[in-house]
Amino acid sequence: MSTNKQVSSAIIYGIEDRPPFKEAFFAALQHLLAIFVAIITPPLIIAGALNLDLETTGFLVSMALFASGISTFIQCKRVGPIGTGLLCIQGTSFSFIGPIISTGLLGGLPLIFGVCMAGSVVEMLISRILKYAKRIITPLVSGIVVTLIGMSLVKVGITACGGGVGAKANGTFGSFEYLGLAALVLVLIIFFNRSTNKYLRMSSIVIGLVVGYVIAYFMGMIDFSSVQSYSGVNIPVPFKYGLAFDWSSFIAIGLIYMITAIEAYGDITANSMISGEPVEGEKFIKRVSGGILADGFNSFLAGVFNSFPNSVFAQNNGMIQLTGVASRYVGYYIAAFLVILGLFPAVGLVFSLMPEPVLGGATLLMFGTVAAAGIRIIASQNINRKATLVIALSFSLGLSVELIPEILAYCPDTIKNIFSSGITTGGLTAILANALIHIKE
Repeated sequence: MSTNKQVSSAIIYGIEDRPPFKEAFFAALQHLLAIFVAIITPPLIIAGALNLDLETTGFLVSMALFASGISTFIQCKRVGPIGTGLLCIQGTSFSFIGPIISTGLLGGLPLIFGVCMAGSVVEMLISRILKYAKRIITPLVSGIVVTLIGMSLVKVGITACGGGVGAKANGTFGSFEYLGLAALVLVLIIFFNRSTNKYLRMSSIVIGLVVGYVIAYFMGMIDFSSVQSYSGVNIPVPFKYGLAFDWSSFIAIGLIYMITAIEAYGDITANSMISGEPVEGEKFIKRVSGGILADGFNSFLAGVFNSFPNSVFAQNNGMIQLTGVASRYVGYYIAAFLVILGLFPAVGLVFSLMPEPVLGGATLLMFGTVAAAGIRIIASQNINRKATLVIALSFSLGLSVELIPEILAYCPDTIKNIFSSGITTGGLTAILANALIHIKE
């Protein structure tokens, strides 16, 4: 409890305080800087992997920003039982990228949105049975799945560094031009991330991407003439691409929703602690249940507006600590910024022109960080003989299908679709092995 008192003394504005406009505006801008790239990256990666056209990519980026704005408002406002009532930011989740790409290759955007909306029910149900879910999805299981998510996505990142799907098709994949550009972005991000200046550190990914973008333009990699028009407003059209469903894809996506629910629990706990709010008792349980329910509900809503699943962003907890501003009213400003950015197609179109190697240089580091976060969760547990067996089995099977997908060549299509993702295979193995393996020490 004393730690919580120390934290609350470091907070300038508590969750119910209303900072003056100027302070709230600048606090919101700093949060936006920390999350903007993370929100637009998943749609860019998914669109690149599915070889979608420029207009569709731009629209998906716009809708990701729009959906994140609506989701953030719901989390901060707390609408009925839905939301935390904290300065809790939501954005497009990295965890779903692998299974979404697999689903997209199977049935395109209609199947992606149909399955993501159906899967969101899993997380909403978990919010209602939280204490039982935590027994099945232990920190060890979460750590294994998060590590596998990072490891699987590194393949997506390195493909982008080499020039992406387009470069593979035209035979330029892995050229020095592409690899040099990706390496430059990577080095710039590491350089600025090491800075003692907090603003440079916070902006390191943005700086790396902007510099890479400008250099790519002078190298002739960006063709602005391919965009017909930057003007107008992107009107969100519910179910624009239609809906479809497939059981095998549903199982893969549903598993990630289970893990996301437990991750959200940790992020909301950290947010409560940093904001000087209780992290135990009835008030806390109500808050965390509402936050996970909002996580699922907002992902459903994102599917309606042609965007990908949303999750609570952990990086904003650090921003609250940095600024001393925990007011949930600042979340309203952030939500407004995101909705406005999402409504103007120019934003989405400019980013949809970003060459794959520029994005790859940034995402390679981001995905490595995801894997490192998973390793940290595993390392925080007591690694006894049982844990060692669970980890070994999960990584062996998870990485096997990721590295040698042909191993499933003779399996029925349903089995192939479920287990083609290393995240799903490793995650299901971790849950079952953790529940079934019993060792007397």
